[in-house]
Amino acid sequence: MQNDIFIGKGEIEAHLLGRMANRHGLIAGATGTGKTVTLQTLVEGFSRMGTPVFVADIKGDLAGLSQAGENKPKIRERVEKIGLTDFQFEASPVVFWDVYGELGHPLRTTISDMGPLLLARLLNLNETQAGVLNIAFRVADEQGLLLLDIKDLRALMQHVAEHARELTTTYGNVSAASVGAIQRGLLTLEDAGGTYLFGEPAITLDDLLQTDAQGRGIINVLAAEKLFHSPQLYATLLLWLLAELFEQLPEAGDMEQPKLVFFFDEAHLLFDDAPKVLIDTVEKVVRLIRSKGVGIYFITQNPLDVPLPILGQLGNRVQHALRAFTPRDQEAVRVAADTFRPNPKLNTAEAITQLGVGEALVSCLDSKGTPNPVERVLVAPPRSRIGAITPEERAHIIQSSNVYGVFEKMVDRESAFEILKQRTEASLNQAEAAANITNTKVSSQPTEQAPSGGLLDGLFGGGSSNQSGRTRESAGEAFIKSTMRAVGSQLGRQIIRGVMGAIIGKGGR
Repeated sequence: MQNDIFIGKGEIEAHLLGRMANRHGLIAGATGTGKTVTLQTLVEGFSRMGTPVFVADIKGDLAGLSQAGENKPKIRERVEKIGLTDFQFEASPVVFWDVYGELGHPLRTTISDMGPLLLARLLNLNETQAGVLNIAFRVADEQGLLLLDIKDLRALMQHVAEHARELTTTYGNVSAASVGAIQRGLLTLEDAGGTYLFGEPAITLDDLLQTDAQGRGIINVLAAEKLFHSPQLYATLLLWLLAELFEQLPEAGDMEQPKLVFFFDEAHLLFDDAPKVLIDTVEKVVRLIRSKGVGIYFITQNPLDVPLPILGQLGNRVQHALRAFTPRDQEAVRVAADTFRPNPKLNTAEAITQLGVGEALVSCLDSKGTPNPVERVLVAPPRSRIGAITPEERAHIIQSSNVYGVFEKMVDRESAFEILKQRTEASLNQAEAAANITNTKVSSQPTEQAPSGGLLDGLFGGGSSNQSGRTRESAGEAFIKSTMRAVGSQLGRQIIRGVMGAIIGKGGR
């Protein structure tokens, strides 16, 4: 198979080498400058190379990868202008995924797999609340409580709250306020679609690392039009997938082509308001995951959306036009220009603001891992359809998939919720049994004759004496003592005012 991807042509051709594709990349540019078409061209190229791809489809137009392109005048014009002699329209092998299970196979993970760090980000917890969440996960590990879905985590947090005193001694402070904040966050997460995201059967890496019968890499398209309305959920899900790849894939060293290429669209969502520990984690993943044979490509409007330590690790660059209307825009142009290897024939900063639709500045790594000088090129058109597909076409692709029927029905096996519920019921049964034994013993003892007298004698009179000579409290004495104990509390004072007020009121009439 072809082991490089033809990106476009200017004075010379621009290619992305397969053996350098795991050095990551960036596709940047303002809205309407051609980023999506470039993305589609690269995704197709990786698939033809035999490399599986994961890409999020935020606008619905990447679904066109599943259908052969159409011979439209603008495409013919570009093909002729670039001079592509072997260009032919064809569909790519696609599997659709959707957290909500509406536009693709349900994509799920479990609470345990997501882990406390990403969940804290997802629930927007502060440092103290995140610490309590970590304690909860430690309790789950030690007690063998499997956390699959949101109701499992909710039951675990209730369990932690009920045992807060003993847990505080062992792990540190477990406050009711922090537990409450986590429970409220879970409610918000449910409203954002967390009920669909967490559960089983969960997706595995093997489900993503597939090729078709012709050896082409499967393109996993996450339908994210609805998911994108919950930006934090979208960003956390994609970050979890990156973390899973980093943790589970073995070291691979230098390969002729990547095992998987991961495209992260709207990359700024990953870094907006993210705590430093999370950004440091992303930087670590980007730096080390290439040795696992995975390439990460960020797609964003502005290069400044990506932190500089991460931006410096993106060896393959495709820069579409940027507008320089504001000081921040001008800074973005300068940063973008400075990150390219200069070309004596090209004023990079000036060219960035003058690029037409479908044009880009491209610099990829050569066979030695050195960036090529930046080139201004016209990007090659994709071979698949540009734009959305019909519901009937999507349904056909979904039902023809090898994983159809595997993820469509959610499974709810025994986990933390069921185990903790059983423990609570067992404790209640034991308490009820003990109470019944006590009541039986009391009822079997001889009943003593109550002293005669009026109502006030019975209520406030002295207690009766038993055979041993000890004086037993009358009901009135017990009432008075109980009342005095309650005086210290606001509720107690309210009770006293109510009862005593009624008695005094009657006597006064």
